[in-house]
Amino acid sequence: MYHRGELVGEVDEREFDFPWIRGRFRPEPAFQPLRPVFAAWIEGLNAGDGEAMRRAHEAIYPAVTMTYPDGREVPWFILVIEGDEARFRWRDEPASER
Repeated sequence: MYHRGELVGEVDEREFDFPWIRGRFRPEPAFQPLRPVFAAWIEGLNAGDGEAMRRAHEAIYPAVTMTYPDGREVPWFILVIEGDEARFRWRDEPASER
């Protein structure tokens, strides 16, 4: 996972539960400024606050990119980070909106 071209963390894939992939999130120090945004999404989810989730989503996806192991950028993904756990799903085709 990258932010402005800088590596901010990696996910060690552990479980495939179609369509989700789950794994351990290994943050880099550069992840710290992003942590509150991911936490805000989880807080919105837990509170049933769709507006808070939307705001967090709009902050996360323009700022974060994911790459395949070969370095190519993943065109579309949903990424949830909670503590040291991550889950994500992805597609090879870009969506009209992430």
